Amino acid sequence: MTAPLTQSSPGAGPGTGGANYQRQVTTRRGLRLQHIQDYGIVALGILLFVYFSFTAEHFFTGVNLLNIVYQNSVVGIVACVLTITIISGNFDLSVGAMFALSGVIAAWVGVNWSVWLSLPVALIAATAMGLGNGVIVAKLRVDPFLTTLSTALIFGGIALGITGGFLIKPKEGADVFTFLGQSGVVGISYSTLIFVAVAAVSQFVLSFTKFGRRIYALGGNSVAARLSGVKIQGLVIATFALTGLASGLAGFLDASFTGTGSASVGPELALTAISAVALGGTSIFGGSGAVWRTVVGVLILGMLSNGFDLAGLPDYWQDVVKGALIVGVISIQAAAKGR
Repeated sequence: MTAPLTQSSPGAGPGTGGANYQRQVTTRRGLRLQHIQDYGIVALGILLFVYFSFTAEHFFTGVNLLNIVYQNSVVGIVACVLTITIISGNFDLSVGAMFALSGVIAAWVGVNWSVWLSLPVALIAATAMGLGNGVIVAKLRVDPFLTTLSTALIFGGIALGITGGFLIKPKEGADVFTFLGQSGVVGISYSTLIFVAVAAVSQFVLSFTKFGRRIYALGGNSVAARLSGVKIQGLVIATFALTGLASGLAGFLDASFTGTGSASVGPELALTAISAVALGGTSIFGGSGAVWRTVVGVLILGMLSNGFDLAGLPDYWQDVVKGALIVGVISIQAAAKGR
């Protein structure tokens, strides 16, 4: 009989982001499932990269690879910080609506006040939205799924009300408004650089700070975390506020890229961001995950879209493949958790 393996300590293994913190593996098969969950995403990314490099013309070029990262940078910003919220055992379905409303607010401020205030006002507004979500979940103890589903409707309705169904486009100081979204340095867009910075900071926070250790503890066992002195309510509110801040930053960058604020841009981003987190192996049960794997998930989704387009394959097969991959990852999570 195989001797049971004990639960690993917080932060075990620098590359896992503390993925083993909450899980007690009782068999070797369970350990293998866990390794597949942790590192299978990397193997998948490499296989897809090699496949499209040989089958899709112009895929393996510097310009195209940078373009993949650029096109998915705003999704990546949201997904990286959303990873923290999901590891904590919570969920935020309102990221798309906060993303859209932030872009609308930024454009409205640019039209009615000053384009120089567009970014700070959008970030403050989005953080306030996230704080609202956190207070409802932590203080009123409403289920996060239902809370953020409801607030997504509220934020989306406000965005539609502000725009009236039309695009808002700042004209005075338009170059200032579009600077971050359309400009870059040494051939790399500012959006891409911001995505890399957000990913690096988020991974550092999870792996090397007390806040990160408490996030894993909260998601792994909230009762044990509370008994050990973790301030649960403050931690939950903080994670939702960070998700709001990231959504606001991404929303501004998107509005800056297009030069307009639109109320209709949120739903697709929310679905893609959540898909990237799930594909990256972050446990939907909480307590396990890593931002670097979410980044790989974002890039895999980007490679699929880009590779399918370059190869001339039908668009609907993208959704089929993406859905199958996510179901497979979540099935492995469920099996590993059950063991």
